[in-house]
Formats: sequence, structure tokens, C-alpha cells
Amino acid sequence: MDIVSVIGSATTVVSFVAFVGVVVWAYSGRRKRAFDDAANAPFALPDDAGGVAARVNSGERQS
Repeated sequence: MDIVSVIGSATTVVSFVAFVGVVVWAYSGRRKRAFDDAANAPFALPDDAGGVAARVNSGERQS
């Protein structure tokens, strides 16, 4: 075996180990609450009742 194939094989193994590590980290029980909070963050924002869509629908112009 030449050095190029050894480096290529080592890179493949290191990449696979990193991938498995990320998957284990993402599905670990310790991260569940943080991921649940991040998933629900857009729903925690206040409603924009007087926003751009309301002004456009009422015919009011933005300045």
C-alpha cells in the first residue's frame, strides 16, 4: 500500500467516527430540552397584529 491510500483510508475512518459522534450527540438525552426549546422558539414570539401585512391589507402606505 502506498501512502496516498493509507491517508485516504485514515481520512475515511476519522470522518466516519466524527459523523457517528455528531449523531450520538444530537440524539443524546441531555440535549433534548435544548433542541425542544430551539424548535419552539419561533412560536414564542409575540404576534405582529400591527405589522406590514396589516398595513398592506388596509391600504395604508409605508413611509
